[in-house]
Amino acid sequence: MHSNVHGTARRATLLWASLMVATLLTWGMGVLGATGTGAIAILAAISFWKGAVIILDFMALRHAPLLWRALTLGWIIMVWALIAIAYWKGLAR
Repeated sequence: MHSNVHGTARRATLLWASLMVATLLTWGMGVLGATGTGAIAILAAISFWKGAVIILDFMALRHAPLLWRALTLGWIIMVWALIAIAYWKGLAR
């Protein structure tokens, strides 16, 4: 495949490095004991971004038909919606 479909090696390396930084950031938040709704929102946003990068760039779906992108990104949204519902229900107790 051409680089216009999969991107360049430089782009992949930069994305990989940013994924590693995001992973270290979330790990650090856990080690430091970050709690509360704000921390959960930050962790959710980071994990959604990481999933989207993996799906669109490393699984090469950025230029795939809309249906495939909608299904894979919709799956992430559904998982986080279920987590958010469970979290909010847990707060109500």
